[in-house]
Amino acid sequence: MKDVPLNRRPHAALDLSVRYRKGRKIERLLALPASDRPRRLLEVGTGAGGISAYFANHPSGQFEVEAVDVVDSRQVVDGYRFTLVDGAELPFNDETFDVVISNHVIEHVGNGDEQARHLSELRRVMRPQAIGYLAMPNRWMLVEPHYGLALLSWWPESWRSSWLRLWRRGDEYDCRPLSCRELERNLAATGLQFQQLHADALRATFEIDSPDSLLWKCALKFVPDYAWSRLRRAIPTLIYRLRRQ
Repeated sequence: MKDVPLNRRPHAALDLSVRYRKGRKIERLLALPASDRPRRLLEVGTGAGGISAYFANHPSGQFEVEAVDVVDSRQVVDGYRFTLVDGAELPFNDETFDVVISNHVIEHVGNGDEQARHLSELRRVMRPQAIGYLAMPNRWMLVEPHYGLALLSWWPESWRSSWLRLWRRGDEYDCRPLSCRELERNLAATGLQFQQLHADALRATFEIDSPDSLLWKCALKFVPDYAWSRLRRAIPTLIYRLRRQ
């Protein structure tokens, strides 16, 4: 890949309990309709393998799961097929999958061309009625999640590694988060329909991860959807349901 750091790190989340809960949230947000046959599901960038394992071993038995990644960081391997890949290209035929998942992957694949290729490959392998899930950190989040450094992704790209070194958090910034506007422009250019799931995702996160949170039970639970829609460009994690146009 050109014009991107050569020492890109996978940044895989390896806590399986967290990954299984993430699988539950993704299932809820996908809102899959009933099916009379098993669905073929692809997870791009499987990391620890928890999300793939969640669907592969789902009690409904309704998923045949493939997973790919550029490194093998899996902590669980049962129930699904795994393929190592080199770059954004996917080793599958056109219109292969009913469900595709890209969970915090696109910010790691490389420069703008590689990010466009990632989206194009997701669309290519989706069947005409397929549903996709895509999540990534918002460029305008206050604290960058991979390095825990405030304002890191706010700077122009050429300044970010210097900011990282200034605070002694690393030598080279190897991620490329996008703003809501940038990501949606890229999705549209790729031929993907998208729906941002800001309110639904927040509810799923609290109800699955922190159902007893006072912040949730006494305040956030009662915020109407239209209020969240006004904040959608500032939400720290951008989450979308995708379909082919």
